[in-house]
Amino acid sequence: MHPHDQTIFALSSGRLPSAIAIVRLSGPHAGVALQALAGKMPAPRIATRALLRDRQGDPLDDAVVLWFPGPASATGEDVAELHVHGSRAVIATLFAALSGMPGLRPAEPGEFTRRAFENGKIDLTEAEGLDDLIHADTERQRRQALRQLKGLLGDKARHWRDQIIEAAALIEAGIDFADEGDVPAELMAPALSRIEQLLGEIESVLAAQGRAERLRDGLTVVIAGPPNAGKSTLMNQLARREVAIVSPHAGTTRDLIEVPLDLDGYPVTVIDTAGIRETDDPVEQEGVRRARDRAAHADLVLWLSDDDQAKAEPQGSTPVWLIRNKIDVTGAEARVQAAQDHKPIVRISARSGEGLGGLLEALIGFARDYFGATENGLITRERQRTLLRDTAVALRRSMAAVDLGEELIAEELRIAALALGRLLGRVDVEDLLDVIFREFCIGK
Repeated sequence: MHPHDQTIFALSSGRLPSAIAIVRLSGPHAGVALQALAGKMPAPRIATRALLRDRQGDPLDDAVVLWFPGPASATGEDVAELHVHGSRAVIATLFAALSGMPGLRPAEPGEFTRRAFENGKIDLTEAEGLDDLIHADTERQRRQALRQLKGLLGDKARHWRDQIIEAAALIEAGIDFADEGDVPAELMAPALSRIEQLLGEIESVLAAQGRAERLRDGLTVVIAGPPNAGKSTLMNQLARREVAIVSPHAGTTRDLIEVPLDLDGYPVTVIDTAGIRETDDPVEQEGVRRARDRAAHADLVLWLSDDDQAKAEPQGSTPVWLIRNKIDVTGAEARVQAAQDHKPIVRISARSGEGLGGLLEALIGFARDYFGATENGLITRERQRTLLRDTAVALRRSMAAVDLGEELIAEELRIAALALGRLLGRVDVEDLLDVIFREFCIGK
């Protein structure tokens, strides 16, 4: 049986128990299942109260049901929604009833969205935006994902692909009329002009910094330094809860402790590490190794020390800030100093919280500079950047092939259109044929 001949169902709301739980069905048997449970078919797209019953006629729950006949539905198929009370017992009983119906099965991860994509309801960039929106933790991630879900990149890619296909159609027509004097030249000039304009637009999108892609995963900040410098205390202050054990004994932290933070809408993961020192303890040695490795791969290292003369370990190309802790003991003033050897110095007291406001403001500024103008970024995934880069390379090759023949230009344009088709998830060679026969029937 083809997967689309099967009707899928799943819990589409949050974790149980909850006040309301939403169970969705999609597929050719959704209507039959809804009628069997509710006893009647509700009017399309109108919320209707119904007492759900199993096959034996025993009541399952007092629910609200919705019916969305395809193709006017989220997946393009017949879709039913069951809004039931969100107890584990209700869902377990309802799922047992659904599983006993012919043609129904539990959905696989992402299968509702995949069916929406395969039925032309969304393109691949919009599907990626939907996934990002579901997993967005901060306001800036939400806004970026929503732009993607609204199809800003997909709309541009569709426009670019249409333009490339039309340019290729001009070139193909020129090949067909190669023996008719000036006809190929008259077709070639507008095609090359269109290609040059498209290349400029795509390269301007690629030229934008790729920080929007990192906004999905966030910034990684590692707290490192010698033992007993107050790293775990600082971690707890930033997290505003006890996430790390604080002890006067050196070497308390043995493993990495990660906490996600929302700093002015920027997603930041802060990692507390083991104190870096020479030790004979094999467990602490592994902790130190992990600390050094994580710091070397971080976006920023906060090197914590209570010694004004202490130097930070080099971390390759990773920027390092020197955090001078325990100013409540040393009597120093809380402040953020200008960079020395490209390493800003921040004076704080992790125990009292003095100076933490300045540190947080500095971290927000770092994140703002790091992510750049993500509000204008169209590319949010490496897959998208790679395929746009492939498109630009093919367009450049097509322009360079002017003296090598129309066939080579047409082939490079085909490659460019294929790359954009992959970006959208829509690859169909019939597009080119349709344009050629519809738009360039010269004399026919």
